[in-house]
Amino acid sequence: MNYDMLRGHRARLREKFLNSGMKALHDYEILELLLTFVIPRRDVKPIAKALLDKSKKLYVVFDALPRELRQIKGIGETAPVLFVFVRELCTAYLESKAFDVDCVNSPQAVIDFSRMKIGGKHNEFFMVLYLNTQNHIIDYDCQEGTVNRAAVYPRNIVRRCMELHVCGIIIVHNHPSGVCDPSPADRRLTESIKKAVDMVEVKLLDHIIVSRAGYSSFIEMKIL
Repeated sequence: MNYDMLRGHRARLREKFLNSGMKALHDYEILELLLTFVIPRRDVKPIAKALLDKSKKLYVVFDALPRELRQIKGIGETAPVLFVFVRELCTAYLESKAFDVDCVNSPQAVIDFSRMKIGGKHNEFFMVLYLNTQNHIIDYDCQEGTVNRAAVYPRNIVRRCMELHVCGIIIVHNHPSGVCDPSPADRRLTESIKKAVDMVEVKLLDHIIVSRAGYSSFIEMKIL
């Protein structure tokens, strides 16, 4: 494809997006449009299709590590940085929304943020969201564990609750396997944290398990 043809193709792709939005684009076209911002004067459609051939799903591309993306021929060094940046930008956007709502009356904001933050991680992560009297998030802690376990100490959660003078917490962790059903260990951990924070008059509002595929909520399942 010569430069004039390439420039015309990119212009048509941008126009298609601007006129009809993301839903009008195939998954490879979404990646192609994104790649045009970091790979100039070159046909990036083969790279976009190679990314999807390898990952199968769009979200897997954005959850991939930079070293995994660099295995695609022609992608270069800059494009993997852009993919990571886009993912982190989406996380920051959803975090900002979650901090600005009543998390009890608008739980979807917390779920969206949590899935974006840790749902696609390869290791298990554990988060504690600390809420004020209006059920707004004022801070959160996030720690990484191994593939199937994150070490959690209720006494540390209690200490942070006291430091921040919170009224409630929401705990969140991910299942890298993709299955969000709570395990017996998840239930035991929930009960131990609930007992610990009850002693300092802090309410455990929910325990949410997230993955790439979805989520489960102890409140929705009526087990908290």
